[in-house]
Amino acid sequence: MSRCLLPPFAALLLAACAATPPKTVPVTAAPVAPLPATVPPVATVTPVRDISAARAEFVRSTAQRFNIPAADIEAVLARAQIREPIIKAMARPAEAKPWRDYRPIFIQQARIDGGRAFLEKNREALQRAEDKYGVPKEIITAILGVETSYGGNKGSYLVIDALYTLAFAYPRSGNPEKVAYEDKREAFFRDELAQLFALGKEGGFDITTLKGSYAGAMGYGQFMPSSYRQYAVDGDGDGKRDLFNDLDDVFASVANYFAQKGKWQRGGPVMQPALRDASAADFANPGNAVNLDQTLPGLSQLGYRTTNTGDAATPATLITLDGKAGPEYWVVFNNFKAITTYNISRLYATAVYQLAEAIGGHEAGGA
Repeated sequence: MSRCLLPPFAALLLAACAATPPKTVPVTAAPVAPLPATVPPVATVTPVRDISAARAEFVRSTAQRFNIPAADIEAVLARAQIREPIIKAMARPAEAKPWRDYRPIFIQQARIDGGRAFLEKNREALQRAEDKYGVPKEIITAILGVETSYGGNKGSYLVIDALYTLAFAYPRSGNPEKVAYEDKREAFFRDELAQLFALGKEGGFDITTLKGSYAGAMGYGQFMPSSYRQYAVDGDGDGKRDLFNDLDDVFASVANYFAQKGKWQRGGPVMQPALRDASAADFANPGNAVNLDQTLPGLSQLGYRTTNTGDAATPATLITLDGKAGPEYWVVFNNFKAITTYNISRLYATAVYQLAEAIGGHEAGGA
């Protein structure tokens, strides 16, 4: 959702569709012009809570943190809108679906064919990224296929609106047990909004024009602002890090993200289908976090066996997915965990892997 570099609450960012932003006006430019006529003044909402104090503190802290004049931050926020569609989209992430319904969204012939065509067209640049960072070109391609349909669907929301909405009006369930979680998510997006101001200052972006997903992720790979600042790289040596238009930068940045944050292991396995013995007990592995606290021999002793052999000492674990024909059992490794650093959902990571395998002409298993 992010994400590029996406945490769990950023979720899936496939519903976006965007225009390419300019990269010439710094965030500190003033005065701010009126909203363009192409931005519809609809579906805005008045915050239920009084956000004035939180907004004032945000301006103060962001100005101090990134050495940006407070007046410039205020001028940008004056244009930002809290938008109801963003709140609704965040409240219904696609990862809430079972695997049998999630898989067909991405593992479909049109997306596979599109990925093969995209890879072939950009083979040399993708190969350069693979050679440097060790991340297979099929995985890089699959990330772009899942995130933005290979750049055809980068996001239609103004990033400033998305982050402003989620920073100050994150959807609330009304459940007292979820208040702490929702507060944490709102704080995350407030930090990403601050990171957006820093990105604008550093990269010369006019952040009032950038478009992306409903969660504020941007470009071909849907990087959140903090990930853009930390992991984006200049892939072609032109002195810029442009994840909206420059595919050399895009490929290198996705690969760099996996190498740096995900600790991708060159040539290492991602996941393998497993068979469950009739006598095997259920394997307890709840949640989305992937804890590699098992090995292939250990899982075999528990009744979960793979048809492929590997290093007996390689850290692994087992996940169970709700497939169309019943439970699917998969042994996953470090490189699967690396994909979950992009989006913590196990469904997301499995979809990326299976799409990459299909693009490469391999059968990944599952249905």
